[in-house]
Amino acid sequence: MPTTDTIDRFFDAERERYATLADRIWNLAELRFQETESAALHIGLLRQAGFRVTENVAGIPTAFVAEAGHGGPVIGILGEYDALSGMSQDSGATVCRPSLEIGNGNGHGCGHHLLGTASHLAAVAVKSLLETEGLPGTVRFYGCPAEEGGSGKTFMAREGAFDDLDAALCWHPDVITGLFSRSSLANIQAYFRFKGKASHAAASPHLGRSALDAVELMNVGCNYLREHMPPDARVHYAITNSGGISPNVVQANAEVLYLVRAARNPDAAALYERVCNVARGAALMTGCEVEIVFDKACSNLVQNTVLNRVMQSHIERLGAPAFTGDDHDTASGYRASITDQDMSAAGKHLGQALRNPTPLFAGVAPYDPAKEEILYGSTDVGDVSWITPTAQCLTACYAFGTPFHSWQMVSQGKLTAAHRGMEQAAKILAATALDLLRNPSVLEDAKAELLAYRNGLDYVCPIPADVELPFKRKSSQ
Repeated sequence: MPTTDTIDRFFDAERERYATLADRIWNLAELRFQETESAALHIGLLRQAGFRVTENVAGIPTAFVAEAGHGGPVIGILGEYDALSGMSQDSGATVCRPSLEIGNGNGHGCGHHLLGTASHLAAVAVKSLLETEGLPGTVRFYGCPAEEGGSGKTFMAREGAFDDLDAALCWHPDVITGLFSRSSLANIQAYFRFKGKASHAAASPHLGRSALDAVELMNVGCNYLREHMPPDARVHYAITNSGGISPNVVQANAEVLYLVRAARNPDAAALYERVCNVARGAALMTGCEVEIVFDKACSNLVQNTVLNRVMQSHIERLGAPAFTGDDHDTASGYRASITDQDMSAAGKHLGQALRNPTPLFAGVAPYDPAKEEILYGSTDVGDVSWITPTAQCLTACYAFGTPFHSWQMVSQGKLTAAHRGMEQAAKILAATALDLLRNPSVLEDAKAELLAYRNGLDYVCPIPADVELPFKRKSSQ
């Protein structure tokens, strides 16, 4: 078994290389299913490290699997690298200032440039230590595109990409260090495309049938539906085509995109069908036709206490990132733009003793397996967690209180503190993976827990088999 000094020397030697990788992906800021250069950077380094790489996984050009080792157990480490639209910011700016350097206007407002890089580094570390120890087993790095609004892992799951894993590990950049121990909401996203009839809005309005009216009536109907949904359900929408900019034309075409969330897949499916019925009613009221285009979906996240305890032991052993005084001073520059509500939300799950007064969270959040909490958001890691036991950690990479999907998060993405948090996540992931490879009986216990949760049910992908990948569909425009 390698010593702590051996492991530390490995990360010391690789630190600069992977900080550079993360920064290059931050600069690229590619959106869902368009992460061509980001994926290529990962693939190139993984091949240099001796991994066997399979590209175009599940028919997705930016999805890949890199594998090292032989035989079982097989441990997967999940990585992401997609950005968010319209979130470009200058690196290190403490005021909202869109970047002139990033020409596409996108930004890494959820830290996926760090997420994929730490997971990649962890897989390389596991490969190195497997070879050093002569252990049987296989480590895989999964290059997973389109977590933001694309459910890339769900499409990969539909094609069986995770079926032979013994466990999956992942992480997320955050403002705290600890275990990700909450469930999440299942979701379904779909386009509602209304087709009416154009006419002159003044001379012959009676001859027109307004698709925009249908969109507006659907939105009104769904807003009334909110009173009659389960309390943990959510419905969001965005008008993606209002039919043009000429008010003297009755709009013949309009489109709205809906995202429906609920606690589990059957609940989300039931609520989605009610939303579809509202759309059909809106079409009937306006004399329009409606086309419903299923875009994507993902399952709720299943927690696994067996894996969680293993990962938590390594989080506590390794501790928080080793932030310096300079890191804290830099982070303090963001405090003026972080509201009291942001601070309260960041400390909500920590308990009073761990509410953090310093610019960067320097502790480790406690883990209570008996405490059931829900994240009122969604992640396509949920689908992986239904297929194989899955555990996730968080590490502090940003000033405490920094809201997700914000300009502040983009701005901090290349700072030294972000790199320290990324490296700490890689160490936690690698240590957890090696622990599982050395102790296969723990994996059997984790699988038994997952089977008990599923209660005899097999995983059913929430994306139907006939739904094409989003980039293969025709645009509504």
